[in-house]
Amino acid sequence: MGQFASTTTISVRRITPVWRLLRFALALATLILVGGALMLAVIIVRYGTSDRARPADVIVVLGGGEAGTTRRALHGAALYRAGYAPYVLCTGGAITPGGDTEAAHCAQVMSVEGVPAAAVWREDVSRSTAENARATAALMAAQGWRDAVLVSDDFHLWRARWLFERQGVRVYPSPAQRTTGPLSAGEEFYAVLRELAAWSWQALPGN
Repeated sequence: MGQFASTTTISVRRITPVWRLLRFALALATLILVGGALMLAVIIVRYGTSDRARPADVIVVLGGGEAGTTRRALHGAALYRAGYAPYVLCTGGAITPGGDTEAAHCAQVMSVEGVPAAAVWREDVSRSTAENARATAALMAAQGWRDAVLVSDDFHLWRARWLFERQGVRVYPSPAQRTTGPLSAGEEFYAVLRELAAWSWQALPGN
């Protein structure tokens, strides 16, 4: 009995330092992940505050649900009226609550804002930003368009720019908030969290 107790005590003493090391490693990994996420969130937010619009061949307006598409289309129309490009490409195949694709809804906003129908192109097949980038790259190549002003919400521009450049498209990001004003703090916080998750997934090999 005494020998068993002695053996058990020695085993516990041996295991305890291992568990301490594992707990430390887990805490360190959590700290690194949280710190990395916070740094990326800061990069996303700061990137979206700058307007990098410059004259280009086309203004690409990314879909973002009905409300988001409206914001982005309003800014795209403002850029068109300011003479940044002779064409606007409305993108997005997701269906809005009104029953139209995001691209169709964007085109409607363009019409209301006085952008000529002949200047508005539509890409209403894509269902994600990555698909937006691939479809836009193909269309721009077919039309001989070399560069684009890329319009989206501020929180979305860092990842959108990355995805478009992966397809070889030269873009000049411009946040919709320059025309429509800032989002609420709650909307911005939720949107940045979504962007962190989306970028983490798309940065994985094979995506």
